[in-house]
Amino acid sequence: MLVVEDEPNIRELVCLHLGLEGYQCEPIGDGRQALQRTEQERFDLLVLDLMLPGLDGLALCRAVRNGKINHDIPILMLTARRDENDKVVGLESGADDYLTKPFGVRELVARARALLRRPRQAPAAATLDELGPPITVHGLAIDPARRRVRGGDGDIELTDQEFRLLHLLATHPGIVFSREALLAKIWRGDTFVTVRSVDTLVKRLRRRIEPDPANPRYLLTVWGVGYKFADV
Repeated sequence: MLVVEDEPNIRELVCLHLGLEGYQCEPIGDGRQALQRTEQERFDLLVLDLMLPGLDGLALCRAVRNGKINHDIPILMLTARRDENDKVVGLESGADDYLTKPFGVRELVARARALLRRPRQAPAAATLDELGPPITVHGLAIDPARRRVRGGDGDIELTDQEFRLLHLLATHPGIVFSREALLAKIWRGDTFVTVRSVDTLVKRLRRRIEPDPANPRYLLTVWGVGYKFADV
């Protein structure tokens, strides 16, 4: 586990109690150093503080989700902020769960265990053949090997889930996917989500790629069924 927390006491506390449960922890107090480690080695869990020197937790979370080695790592975000808005921003940046300070160590361990039970993908290098070559559709250039999307204004930053949803729909233009089908393909058997999670993910993706999210031209709703990418 990679524990990224700038307060030494909290960092040591988290590592101590996760270590007592048999987990091996690597503590880091700087966001940029943590990003370097996530680009070098595959971890099983990222415990991430929101306020960090070098690179803040939200930026680090997005960078990890756009990376190759740990793009699908479970992320537990820690913060002293209790505002619902901060929680939403954290989750939309790619975090899987959210724990506010001060927290109980039993709850920390329980949440870590729950995240570790979730299925992960194979490493990105093993799935490139499945994803296929780069494609360009309706002016969007999608490169699955680099997990890069470019539009008229340059690169579009997406989380791993957003990228996989876009790639799935864009490689099947005009094909309607039900919410249940998207749930199975994007979340891959995760039992902690519902079909409403699909709607939320589509809204987030529209905000990233659509010139006018209220009147989408790429990600279209098929009422009563699900979603599709615009026909070529």
